[in-house]
Amino acid sequence: MGASFDAQRGLIVIATRLWGPTGDVVVRLALDTGATRTLVNWDPMVFIGYDPAGVGPRIEVTTGSGVEFVPEVSVRKVQTLQREQHDFPILCHTLPPSATVDGVLGLDLMRGLRLIVDFRTAVVVLE
Repeated sequence: MGASFDAQRGLIVIATRLWGPTGDVVVRLALDTGATRTLVNWDPMVFIGYDPAGVGPRIEVTTGSGVEFVPEVSVRKVQTLQREQHDFPILCHTLPPSATVDGVLGLDLMRGLRLIVDFRTAVVVLE
């Protein structure tokens, strides 16, 4: 069993639950096999009890608009595509207001597993 998506639209968006010191939140992450790391907008991270502004040192990230230095926050738990990771490092970056997602689901959450993106059935499976 995997996550369904609309094979006729642009991004493949995966619902992902994050846990922090003060609660949990479901974020919408774009599946991005070109991203080596998972990245989430600041607002959901603050909502679950993290302070990305107070985290250091910053991690260098190359984006479409250039090189950025962003904080890395280790979240208590990440649950996506029926998989769980504990104490998982996530990069935080302020996304533009026009972004239709809360971040990107990168390769770091998929390493060592098999990712199946089936456009005929419109399902993503991580096994």
